[in-house]
Amino acid sequence: MNRFIKTSITALALASATTFAQAQEVTIRVHHFMSAKAPLHSKFLVPLAERLAEASDGRIKLEPYDSMSLGGRPGDLFDQAADGAVEAVLTLPGYTSGRFNRTEVFELPFIMQNAVATSKAYYDMVESELQDGELADVKVLTGWVHGPGVIHSEEPIAKLEDLAGKEMRGPTRLVTDLLGELGATPVGMPLPKIPENMSKGVISGAVVPWEVTPSIKLAELVSNHTELGGDRALYTAVFVLAMNWDVYESMPDDLRAILDAETGKALGAKAAQAMLDADAFGRSKAEGNNIVQLDEAEVARWIEAAQPVYDRWVARANEEGFDGAAAIEQAKSLIAENQ
Repeated sequence: MNRFIKTSITALALASATTFAQAQEVTIRVHHFMSAKAPLHSKFLVPLAERLAEASDGRIKLEPYDSMSLGGRPGDLFDQAADGAVEAVLTLPGYTSGRFNRTEVFELPFIMQNAVATSKAYYDMVESELQDGELADVKVLTGWVHGPGVIHSEEPIAKLEDLAGKEMRGPTRLVTDLLGELGATPVGMPLPKIPENMSKGVISGAVVPWEVTPSIKLAELVSNHTELGGDRALYTAVFVLAMNWDVYESMPDDLRAILDAETGKALGAKAAQAMLDADAFGRSKAEGNNIVQLDEAEVARWIEAAQPVYDRWVARANEEGFDGAAAIEQAKSLIAENQ
C-alpha cells in the first residue's frame, strides 16, 4: 500500500478515535440518604452537577438520587460505591461502625472548632494516608465535616445533669458513646428515622447540626435547643463523596481531568461552608423556641465528662495497630495548619 495512503488511514483512525473519546459521555449517579430539600442535595450536589456539565459541555452528567431512592439503607452506601451498584455516593463513614477508625479522630468530641479548617485537615489526611488505607475501596472525590452538633430536645438541657436518662439520638459510634458518658441513654439512628421515632416517643431528643433541622422539621417536633458557646463543638461528623474505582478509571482522560479539577480539597471546603451557611437558616427556623447556650464553666464540665470517650478511642486505635494519641495530635495539628 502506498505510504501516503497508509499514513492518511492511520491519521483518520487516530482522529476518529479522538473524536469518539471526546464524544463519550459519563453519567454519575450519586446516591445518598438525605431528602432533596437538604442543603447537601440542593446547595452542594445540584450546583456541582451544573459546574461539571458546563465544564464538560454536557458530557458529564451528575445525577443526585436522594432519600435512598436506589435502594438499601444508609449504612450500605459505602459498599454500593465500592461494589459498583451505583457510580458514586455521599455518605458518612461513621454509619458503618468500627470500619473507618482513623477517620473517627475528626469526630471526637470538642475537637472541631472550625468546620472549613477541619474539612481541609481531613482531606489532607485522606490524601496522605486514608485513600490508600481504610478508604482504598473507593475513589474519594472529597471529604468534609458539618458544623457544630446541637442538642435538640423536648425538655431544656441547660446543665450536664439535665441529660440524665434522656433517650437521645446519635449518628455515629463516637457520638452515642459521648451521649452515654454525659448521662443520656444513647440511641444510634440514621437521620431520616428521627421524626418518626421522635413522634412515637422512642427518643426525647437528637443531636444534629442546625442545617438539617428544616428538612426533617425538627424545630416543630421539639422546642428546646442547646448550643456550646464560643468556638467549641459538641461533635461533628465526617462526610465523603466517593466514587466506584472502575467507573472513575474508565472515564476519558479529559473528563477525568475535569472531575479532578472540580473535586478535591477545595470542594470539601465548599461543602463545609454550604453546611455552615445552612446552619444559620436552620437556626432561624427555630425562632420562638428556647435556645440555651452553655457558658464556659459548664462546657468545661462536659469536656471533663467526655474524657473516657477519648480513652476508649485511643485504646481501640492501639488495638487496630495505630497510635491513637499520635493520631489525635496529628488531627489537631492539621486543623491548626488549615485555619
